[in-house]
Amino acid sequence: MNDTVLHRSLARVVAVRPGELRALFWSFAYFFCLLAGYYVLRPLRDEMGIAGGVRNLQWLFTATFAVMLAAVPLFGALVARLPRRRFIPLVYHFFVANIAIFWLLLALDAGKVHVARVFFVWISVFSLFAVSVFWSFMADLFSSEQGKRLFGFIAAGGSAGALAGPAITVWLAVPLGPVNLLIVAAALLEGAVLCARRLEFAAPQAQHATPAVAEPAKLGGGWLAGIAMVLRSPYLAGIALWVALLSLAGTFLYFQQASIVASSSDDPAVRTRIFASIDLAVGILTIGVQFLATGRLITRFGAGPAAAFLPIVFAFGFAVLAFAPVLLVVIAFQAAQRIANFALSNPAREVLFTVLAREEKYKAKNVIDIVVFRGADAASGWLYAILRAAGLELSAIALASVPVAALWFALALALGRAQERRALRPAPRDNANATAN
Repeated sequence: MNDTVLHRSLARVVAVRPGELRALFWSFAYFFCLLAGYYVLRPLRDEMGIAGGVRNLQWLFTATFAVMLAAVPLFGALVARLPRRRFIPLVYHFFVANIAIFWLLLALDAGKVHVARVFFVWISVFSLFAVSVFWSFMADLFSSEQGKRLFGFIAAGGSAGALAGPAITVWLAVPLGPVNLLIVAAALLEGAVLCARRLEFAAPQAQHATPAVAEPAKLGGGWLAGIAMVLRSPYLAGIALWVALLSLAGTFLYFQQASIVASSSDDPAVRTRIFASIDLAVGILTIGVQFLATGRLITRFGAGPAAAFLPIVFAFGFAVLAFAPVLLVVIAFQAAQRIANFALSNPAREVLFTVLAREEKYKAKNVIDIVVFRGADAASGWLYAILRAAGLELSAIALASVPVAALWFALALALGRAQERRALRPAPRDNANATAN
């Protein structure tokens, strides 16, 4: 199929321009492979979180945050010293090597409970690093205007992968066994590396009609520069707060889900199937919205209102859960918030980063996506444990979360207005001293 025919076909669902076709295709395929691999692993993570003990989840979240604190400076040093075409594949090859080690340990049944806890922490680190690197690449490649048009379709690649991953898990979990699914996940991750390499060749064509410039040999700057950028920039600090509130709401919901699902069945296979079924339902509904509506909605209403839709879903969901803390409600709530996040609010949030300087897109974004998110996860986990220890029931915790979602909604609208103002300014300088005001 030549570019003209492909453009006419895609133009029915996304406002793509001829020079953007190849970059759009490889971005879609890259995100598909990445999330397909992750969603093959995700049900194993949720099951291992329960295997490690529901009451130990706050410790697992804290351990994850500690690992993040150690990993982010190393990533900052890597980004500062290597060009994009080298450090992106290197990150994913490292995670593939980790998967091979876990496969060996689990196949030998060596210290199952301890390996389960380490695997839970590892996959939490992997998921944020892998996706953060991907969206940093997207923010680096596409302008703000392009992001509003194309990020929804690109996100649909991830949703297609999120649909394929659970389907693979449901299909192969019994004949292959859960442990051997790790091999499938590793192969998909290597597919993501291939797509990233191809995207490097497609990038100059997509950037031709935009203010973007050729990638420098390396970004430079200090290995802790991202933290300083977030601290001195109200705009970046606002995005960090948005992410922290997302983590708080998501952690409270996840803990409630773990408690309700654990009480519904003692069979690990049944619990794994429940988690995979949730992922499958979310993928089916999300991909339809992303193909047909996301780009149009973000272009029409802006990034702020689109990012504000998720807090509305959380406010409504917690209100319902407060009066009916049962399995059916928590599954429906989990599915609804993830659809709202993946289909609309997450692509909108990624648009917020397109107006930053290149170093900020990799270093500051990495700090926000990883340190802030997992730090908020750990804090939220302990807060939830304290509330439960104080005698609060699931219903009371859910009800107390509603006003938090209202504050989150107001912040999203404010960030959207700030993004629009920044998009009208000249492109930020691409050097280590660029300042975010």
